[in-house]
Amino acid sequence: MLYEFARPFLFALDAETAHDLTLASLRTAQALHLPVACAAPTGKPVRVMGLEFPNRIGLAAGLDKNGECIAGLAALGFGHIEVGTVTPRPQAGNPKPRLFRLPLRQAIINRMGFNNHGVDALVANVELSAYKGILGINIGKNFDTPIERAVDDYLACLRKVYAHAGYVTVNISSPNTQNLRQLQGESELDGLLGPLKREQESLAQQHGRYVPLALKIAPDLDEGQILVIADALRRHRVDAAIATNTTLSREGVEHLAYADEAGGLSGAPVFEKATHVLGALSHYLGNEIPLIGVGGVMDGRAARAKLEAGAQLVQLYTGLIYRGPALVKEAIEATQDF
Repeated sequence: MLYEFARPFLFALDAETAHDLTLASLRTAQALHLPVACAAPTGKPVRVMGLEFPNRIGLAAGLDKNGECIAGLAALGFGHIEVGTVTPRPQAGNPKPRLFRLPLRQAIINRMGFNNHGVDALVANVELSAYKGILGINIGKNFDTPIERAVDDYLACLRKVYAHAGYVTVNISSPNTQNLRQLQGESELDGLLGPLKREQESLAQQHGRYVPLALKIAPDLDEGQILVIADALRRHRVDAAIATNTTLSREGVEHLAYADEAGGLSGAPVFEKATHVLGALSHYLGNEIPLIGVGGVMDGRAARAKLEAGAQLVQLYTGLIYRGPALVKEAIEATQDF
């Protein structure tokens, strides 16, 4: 209910200013132990990746890049929180403006460019958080690291976040870091996933705890590319896949203001593409590897559709911007009997 009053004010601001103000408000609420939701829903527990999730609905990476608002976001009722994307070194991201709303289609275009304070700052924030739930940490590469050495950045991040994560997501699908999506190719996947899985095994022995690895992929894939990714996931025994990130397509928003801005499109227009990739991946993998569905979840029906397409968990982000905390409750209720 409170969000219904706050949204017109937030939408009157520049999109990134509103984003920063929302995070600042959540940090204040955390510090003062103020409630951020009237009655956070609980849902029905589900076991995925060997982890016990209190419900199927999670927050996708991108909202809280630096892990500064984990407890406040968890109070909305999410079954898990994913923070990041984080890189080894701090970076400012792409020049502003870089975040644009398309309200007529409940969509957002962003070209943030992995802006974050660096992995050490994120780890420090996680250590200060009182959150005891399942925390996903999404890792990427710095913009100036050559794509041929991308694995070094992912390994550096994995080593630093491993002890603090419930699971770790390897983000190779952002359209806003040059050449990043090249890592979805067959040889590139082998060159990335092989070292990461070996490091995961080493870290599991070192810490006495196995932390699952998930791979986040793009919606802009054809059937052949999806099959290549499915085979790589199976070959390297990756623990989960997240389908999908934002799209480069402008289908459905072609004539709207900001539609020509560079960046990834999220929200309602990406639902069909993301769900198609999810369904195709589920077809190729069967029940071998858990899938997390994300992209265009704007209501409870869309959340349930992700499960029907083969997902075990669902994540949302843009829907939260347009609908507020009510969407979390609606999505949990729509999926708890699945």
